[in-house]
Amino acid sequence: MSEHTTFKIGGVVRAMMFPKTEKSIAELCKLCLAMSITPIVIGNGSNLLVTDKKMDRLVINTSMFKTIGMTTIGSAFTPVPKHQKFSCDSDECFLIKAAAGAKLSAIATLALENSLTGFEFAHGIPGTLGGAVVMNAGAYGGEMKDVLHTTTAFCGKTGLFEITNEQHEFGYRHSRFALSDDIIISSTIKLKKGDKSEIKQKMDELSAKRKASQPIEKPSAGSTFKRPKNGYAAELIERAGLKGYSIGEAGVSPKHAGFIVNQGSATFDDTMRLINHVQEAVQKKFSVILEPEVKIIT
Repeated sequence: MSEHTTFKIGGVVRAMMFPKTEKSIAELCKLCLAMSITPIVIGNGSNLLVTDKKMDRLVINTSMFKTIGMTTIGSAFTPVPKHQKFSCDSDECFLIKAAAGAKLSAIATLALENSLTGFEFAHGIPGTLGGAVVMNAGAYGGEMKDVLHTTTAFCGKTGLFEITNEQHEFGYRHSRFALSDDIIISSTIKLKKGDKSEIKQKMDELSAKRKASQPIEKPSAGSTFKRPKNGYAAELIERAGLKGYSIGEAGVSPKHAGFIVNQGSATFDDTMRLINHVQEAVQKKFSVILEPEVKIIT
């Protein structure tokens, strides 16, 4: 699993499968249901902290299922080759349909190439669409709930189904999928026509801001903690004197205290001990409980 997570932490699993089509994912889900198997579903592994211990689990890795295309409401899906614009003169061309394993950066690039605005915030998030929908990923004032139109998913009991934006039950870093075993197949993103140069400028500005303020040069799972109701996790951690604090090879980033990073060969135990230490210190000093944003798999 360490080879399939951005934290570079994780042990061996029984099997990992890489479906490439919607049909193969559906068939795999049906097989898991028939055999009473609950799989671990991952994309880019950018929000996961996985145990070092061997797990007798099946992992469905959607990173090979990454088709991206364009469509309009009521029209057929049209796959779009990389760096090729979608041929449509209508202002209705504002839907991008992408598979669960499509990278957010690739979707944002396609939006840019077609002068579609609204997805700039996601360009630098190192994850896939499926994971982003599950946790309502967001950055710099934008969230998936702002742009999601529909999602197609698989339920073990009822099979394939489609839901609208409101039915996602979006909250802060939360959706209905966070509490279910349903597997996201694909989603459509609703965007507006915009000025290409302005879209590019905003993406560049956010990229520069992210590079200057976040430890993107170190393995991590992004922001380790959710934003508390009052204040910011990074600020509280820094005020608790923990910026740069380490346990083993796991450390609170000296660049951004909201990130716990792998400084070389961090173990799962190193990282969990550090997470617990940060939580205890912040609670003791500020009476604030920091809730992990990273998904912990044991």
